[in-house]
Amino acid sequence: MALHADRDWPELTPDDLVLVPGWRSGYGAFASATLQRLAAHHAAGGTVASVCAGADALGRAGLLDGRRCTTHHDLQDRLARSYPAATVVRDVLYVSDDRVVTSAGIASGIDLALHLVALRHGPAAAARVAREMVVYARRNGDEQQASAMLRHRAHLSDVVHRVQDRIDADFAAPLPLTDLATAAGVSERTLTRLFTAATGRTPLRYQQVLRVERAEYLIGHGSTVEAAAHAVGFTDARMLRRLRARP
Repeated sequence: MALHADRDWPELTPDDLVLVPGWRSGYGAFASATLQRLAAHHAAGGTVASVCAGADALGRAGLLDGRRCTTHHDLQDRLARSYPAATVVRDVLYVSDDRVVTSAGIASGIDLALHLVALRHGPAAAARVAREMVVYARRNGDEQQASAMLRHRAHLSDVVHRVQDRIDADFAAPLPLTDLATAAGVSERTLTRLFTAATGRTPLRYQQVLRVERAEYLIGHGSTVEAAAHAVGFTDARMLRRLRARP
């Protein structure tokens, strides 16, 4: 299959994502103009990501300095030596730090992509993509960079997955436990027990975490706390501030 890539950069906005792919030969050469465009896009509020060895381009652009990052395990030592001001995180699938997102090997680019889809379009959209691709919506290690949807889907309970689908699709709306239990065909007590056993959280707490993560994304992209609170379903910003302060 023949592929043709345009050499001209399109006009970019802060909503655009620039992704640097990996390549088999390890590190590659980038024109200084390309590195400047990467840095400028991030400075303008855009998100920059890399897969595998593509992290080197972000390092050359100065985007890894003072940030956490990762790359393929065979290249982690080299990345750390090349960019001593960066913190290379090992044994994770991807790391997100201030709109600089780096992933490990080529396959972990799928996990990175699911994370970005969840942030931009909501966890329900990411769950649909994962199911369509027949991959796990998963995370790795103890890092908290993955969305709540990705962190709490590594279980085998059909009942809980169905309820999570419902919450993921409409987490900004009121979702009484009674309605969730009825939709799942179990009692409220059974649902709470199953949900907590599978995810470590109650349905309400899971919904709150989704709301807070979406609010954090909106605030990080210029929204006020009050506007973000209303956008994710809180009646005012007090509850959002309280939840954001939780460890």
